[in-house]
Amino acid sequence: MTAPREDPPARGGPAEPGPAGAAAQPPAPPIARSWRFWLVLLVVVLACVYLLRSVLLPFVAGMAVAYLLDPVCDRLEKWKLSRTWATAIVTVAFLMICVIILLILVPAIVGQIATLIERAPVYVSAIQREIGELIAMLKDRLAPETLDRLREALGGSADRLVSWLTQLLGGLISGGVAFFNFLALLVITPVVAFYLLRDWDRIVDQADDVLPRKHLETIRGLAREVDQTLAGFLRGQGMVCVLLAVFYAVGLTLVGLDFGLVVGLVAGSLSFIPYVGSLVGLFLSVGLALVQFDSLFDVAIVAAIFFVGQAIEGNFLTPKLVGEKVGLHPVWVMFALLAGGALFGFVGVLLAVPVAAIVGVGVRFAVSQYLRSDLYTGEHSSSMASRHPGEAQRTGPDDQA
Repeated sequence: MTAPREDPPARGGPAEPGPAGAAAQPPAPPIARSWRFWLVLLVVVLACVYLLRSVLLPFVAGMAVAYLLDPVCDRLEKWKLSRTWATAIVTVAFLMICVIILLILVPAIVGQIATLIERAPVYVSAIQREIGELIAMLKDRLAPETLDRLREALGGSADRLVSWLTQLLGGLISGGVAFFNFLALLVITPVVAFYLLRDWDRIVDQADDVLPRKHLETIRGLAREVDQTLAGFLRGQGMVCVLLAVFYAVGLTLVGLDFGLVVGLVAGSLSFIPYVGSLVGLFLSVGLALVQFDSLFDVAIVAAIFFVGQAIEGNFLTPKLVGEKVGLHPVWVMFALLAGGALFGFVGVLLAVPVAAIVGVGVRFAVSQYLRSDLYTGEHSSSMASRHPGEAQRTGPDDQA
């Protein structure tokens, strides 16, 4: 026979004494529960991204396209167009621009890559000839054993470089997984972008409805700051990359450098990573110029194109298009891109800048809170220390209240 269920003690009344030696466990404070919830949610999201990284590329790309084109749809809505019609017009226009660019660039890029593969043996011979001349210059200054090791090292480096480039191009062309990912990117990304762009405002409102009511205004303010940082960086830096790609491609083509179009486009695209695009383009173009041209003056002109491009980027393009209020340090962007690529592949590269913007805004907010807290000012500690040492022990709960 079970004992009858006893009613709980009245709220505010004395609690029933528990078993001897057993202490009542206080509930976890609200802050601890909140941190635990957000930490578990973060771990679950990261695990899902890692496990699904092979299929997330078209969806992440579609989200990026929708985010970048949302202001255009908002502008069309102000002109009395419905959201669906505005989304359809913007999506079709975006696809037409992409198709036109691909039709213009792809044949030229494919032709130059094919020519590069055909001329690879000629370039290897030219590199070996230059290495031979270098060794001949050092013949009287180095020991025979050192010359033999240097000759083997330089010759093997050239062969390994050509072999690596050949394997890389072959993998890009014949890789089945990359091919299907490319098809998925072409087919799924526009569909995802269209639906996200059409329902963007609704998605934002639904996300706003599930925010914690207690910290609603704080989260909204942080979200606005993240949006300003991310939009300023992506749109501004994207325009910088396009302008630099055009400048490098046109300049290298005009000076007559073989594969100048490919090198310029690669350098401009990699300019999204600070300083990496210009350095990669400089080394590639100067290396090709040394093999192709007999005059050092022509090599100097090729190098000058990148120095001029870097000066234009640092003094005009970046200050005007990106600005200094973005709040993303170049070193932080480089680390985020490398870490995202190492952990999640190309999906991580796409997610790196948004995550970097969120973390940057969060760190600035945490630092501002710390500078206003007792941990920084020490006001609470000093006020407690100014009291009599035994005063805290003599005062009861009513006195402390």
